[in-house]
Amino acid sequence: MNAVVMAIGIMLVLSLCRVHVVIALIVGALAGGLLGGLGLEDTLQAFNNGLGGGATVALSYALLGAFAVAIAKSGLAHALADKALVLVGKGNGQGSGMLKALLILLVLAVAISSQNILPIHIAFIPLLIPPLLYVFARLRIDRRLIACVITFGLITPYMFLPVGFGNIFLNEILLANVVRSGVDVSGVNVTEAMAIPALGMLCGLVLALLSYRRKRDYDLERIEQVEQVSVSYRPRTLLVAGAAVVTAFGVQLWLDSMIVGALAGFVLFSLSGVVRWREADDLFTEGMKMMAMIGFIMIAAAGFAEVMKATGQVKTLVDTSAAWIGNSRALGALLMLLVGLLVTMGIGSSFSTVPIIAAIFVPLGVELGFSPLAIVSIVGTAGALGDAGSPASDSTLGPTAGLNVDGQHNHIWDTVVPTFLHYNLPLLAFGWVAAMVL
Repeated sequence: MNAVVMAIGIMLVLSLCRVHVVIALIVGALAGGLLGGLGLEDTLQAFNNGLGGGATVALSYALLGAFAVAIAKSGLAHALADKALVLVGKGNGQGSGMLKALLILLVLAVAISSQNILPIHIAFIPLLIPPLLYVFARLRIDRRLIACVITFGLITPYMFLPVGFGNIFLNEILLANVVRSGVDVSGVNVTEAMAIPALGMLCGLVLALLSYRRKRDYDLERIEQVEQVSVSYRPRTLLVAGAAVVTAFGVQLWLDSMIVGALAGFVLFSLSGVVRWREADDLFTEGMKMMAMIGFIMIAAAGFAEVMKATGQVKTLVDTSAAWIGNSRALGALLMLLVGLLVTMGIGSSFSTVPIIAAIFVPLGVELGFSPLAIVSIVGTAGALGDAGSPASDSTLGPTAGLNVDGQHNHIWDTVVPTFLHYNLPLLAFGWVAAMVL
């Protein structure tokens, strides 16, 4: 049995059994390294070498957590929540259904915009979602639905629209690796190649809206313990908060650093007096604690991915699947997509998967007679598969970071499993269809 498959399987089974994801990642990495012939010392060395790969994102999230707490203190997000609560009334008003739809559309629009219009990726989640939890709870919205909505907005734009992060994934990674592997893509429209798989993601979103349409109750007192639902705010504090948000996002776009952007926003809060100097230390610590779990998962996931690469069995997995295919185009497309799913779920990054699989799958696609358009579609879909539903992906860790600040949203069962079922399965089916018809 391939060591990568075993490692990912062990990690997923332990996670589903409610073993903490960090422990599951460490145990999976150790098992994969030993099964891959690295030995205990080399496995630990590879794991330790990989830890630094997740440190930047983890620190970014810790600082964003501190920034989010400062925003909560200013009352900016709560001003929006208060307006929504007025419309909710006692929770049984005639307009609650319309408000629920508007809030879901707002979250979806912001998530999509975070990939292209304002390419801040997951940075918006700790700032927008926690202050809305009380409103979601009053409307009895199932948080699994919000997780699916956010994940759709984080993935579909980059795999379909060649703008922002989509330009990086589609043009700089996908097309570049296909060309590097020997296929001329001069006449290929990458949006056309990924249109059918993107339609699969849309079908998954519609299914999620149906699956989680029923009301779900959450403990309002637990929300109040971590998110102040009654915050006093004045026009000045709201103005400072708005300026801080613009500053944070502007610095991030300018320097391409979530760390410096969040820090700039927090400093502006401190200088303005909205956050008092004597409160700044406690506020900063509180925010970092809020994001600590997500940070440790990201760091452990980077170590896990490094061990998988060090075994050399990712390439073996790809080569073995190529040997099984024979001359069957239908089987070839299916196996290539399944291997992409496995690799991405283990590594946690679509952007890292494409270079790994393209070197083998592109020549194989040519040998099986797939058109350049179909090859681009297969490799792109194989890379995107697994981004939703991976315990180590920021497309699942991000939603959990915002929805679980009060401890009422389980990462595995409320984010990972719902997004896996509603997105990976339709994407697998629609990706296979695309390979057959393009």
